[in-house]
Amino acid sequence: MSGAYWRQVHADGLAVPSDRPLDDLTAELTRMLGDTDPETRDGTAYPTLATWVERGVYDDLLAGLGDGMAAGLTTGLGEVGTDSVFRRSFSVLVLAECIARDNERPLVSGGKVLDWGDRIATWLLRERDLRGFVPGKGWAHEVAHGADALGALAASPHIGKAELTVVLDVVADRVLMPVDALFAHGEEDRLAHTTLCVLRRDVVPLSILEPWINRLASAAGERAVHGEQDPFLRGGNAEAFLRALYLQLALGPRPPAVRSDLLLVVVEALRASNPHFLRD
Repeated sequence: MSGAYWRQVHADGLAVPSDRPLDDLTAELTRMLGDTDPETRDGTAYPTLATWVERGVYDDLLAGLGDGMAAGLTTGLGEVGTDSVFRRSFSVLVLAECIARDNERPLVSGGKVLDWGDRIATWLLRERDLRGFVPGKGWAHEVAHGADALGALAASPHIGKAELTVVLDVVADRVLMPVDALFAHGEEDRLAHTTLCVLRRDVVPLSILEPWINRLASAAGERAVHGEQDPFLRGGNAEAFLRALYLQLALGPRPPAVRSDLLLVVVEALRASNPHFLRD
């Protein structure tokens, strides 16, 4: 359908149109998630699907919609610099909405949510196109969107201590993976927020969190040897993540039970990775 059709849908308050089957509307919106036009993708397809999920339009169809979004995570996976990135990145945002809807009321099985979580984690660690803002095409922002999806997963009543620990490991793995360019569009902040979503569940103990922080800290102080392209590529993302985590842990709302003890661990990690500034 034309852009005018969807503009009218938005003008009507995103009420579901009655002139076409929901399946057809959903299929079209799903295709639009991969559009290179940011108004079509960000301004129309994603907010329409997200609103319909939130309003319960898909409550009886949530498992199928989520599976369709999870399938979108494999579209062009492994490609770098191509337009397939938009389908993956915006599919995971809609999948996050599906998980968030189930968090509010039980609509799908725990096994289904765990499967979605596995597929999100697998995609995020295999994603190689890490562009943030793409000139002329808008946001790709795969790492940030993946972090948002993991945050929704962390709030799920279907997952417990073991699964939350895996979420933390996925966050650390993504932060520590080799990159050609450091995060530059707030990815570290979104990953830190995911971590806070885990911590607010108050089920992961300090005995797990402390070595997890130390693993990140050991990388944060690393610098590449002279002669390589950018010495900060080796530890820069880890250092930025620890700073973001400190800020959110210290100042964020709804502090987790471990905040006081964990802040001490994070502060020591920052001192160790910034000796020229934070040690006498």
